[in-house]
Amino acid sequence: MDHHVEIHYCTRCRWLLRAGWMAQELLSTFQNELARLSLVPGTGGVFEVHVDGERIWSRAGDGGFPEIAVLKQRVRDRIAPGRDLGHVDRHAGSAPD
Repeated sequence: MDHHVEIHYCTRCRWLLRAGWMAQELLSTFQNELARLSLVPGTGGVFEVHVDGERIWSRAGDGGFPEIAVLKQRVRDRIAPGRDLGHVDRHAGSAPD
């Protein structure tokens, strides 16, 4: 597929390592679905993740940074709906009975 993920991060806040780690996790999980993954430096406390131009996470709007399992699920929902993420789905989706 030809999907593109962008991670926008604040350089003043020094969030490059966090953005890089999330990029690595997404590239490892979606290696067959992603054509590109870009890190986009910015300022003003920005931390956003976009898939194919659509924002799927915003630190300001979603209240902080995403758990990696949640981020993987949101990316999957856009580029490979129905794909099982294995332990990520079971861990994030499990609730006590």
